[in-house]
Amino acid sequence: MNENNEFLVSTEWLEKSLNNPDICIVDCDPYDAFGRAHILGAVGIKVHHYIKHPDYSKSPKEYPWVAEPDVAKEIFEDMGIGDTTTVVAYDSNGGLWAARFWWVLNYYGHSDVKVLDGGWKKWFDEQRPISNEHKKNHLAEFTPKANLDLICTLDQGISNVQNKNVTFVDVRSDGEWDGSNSRGNKRVGHVPGAIHVEWTNFLKEDKYQTFKSKDEIQKILDINAITPEQEIVTY
Repeated sequence: MNENNEFLVSTEWLEKSLNNPDICIVDCDPYDAFGRAHILGAVGIKVHHYIKHPDYSKSPKEYPWVAEPDVAKEIFEDMGIGDTTTVVAYDSNGGLWAARFWWVLNYYGHSDVKVLDGGWKKWFDEQRPISNEHKKNHLAEFTPKANLDLICTLDQGISNVQNKNVTFVDVRSDGEWDGSNSRGNKRVGHVPGAIHVEWTNFLKEDKYQTFKSKDEIQKILDINAITPEQEIVTY
């Protein structure tokens, strides 16, 4: 999906926009990777890149939620993200972490955020500007407005397993879906009745893992009977 749209931007577009003070480029890879090299002018994520509770890494089971509003506000403002900032997120992992950052910002009411199609790998191979310096961020004011409709709690999930108007979509790997890969979890398998579409199916099979076209993605959704009339819960 090469064209710029509501959710994606191209490497060509971003290079032309590097000097735009209203754009904040966010490297969503682990912070040590950001320190080695990143897109010129980008900022890194100093905390866990899923933007979880500060103690998530110490105890994931006890702190599974996204960071609280006051914590998110501090994180985003420290990165130079304000209420009117256009954010472009990227990573070197097929857009997985950038998409997570996109979701967290949308959860907190900031919809002006894009994902760089092709991410760091495409940018680097095209020899576009990079740096290993840490820039001084702009002063910013971020107002978190949590949208609880974007989260499904465990209790909500359990109560809706039999609801025909709710569709659970399991986007994990085949091994996680069928239970052959526990990834260290005590229980394996999937939510009863869930549809399995691994997230990588929406990406092209090239070294940059750019997104498939709108028509290709729609075909995947149609084949799996995933429609906008349903309430979709992904995991």
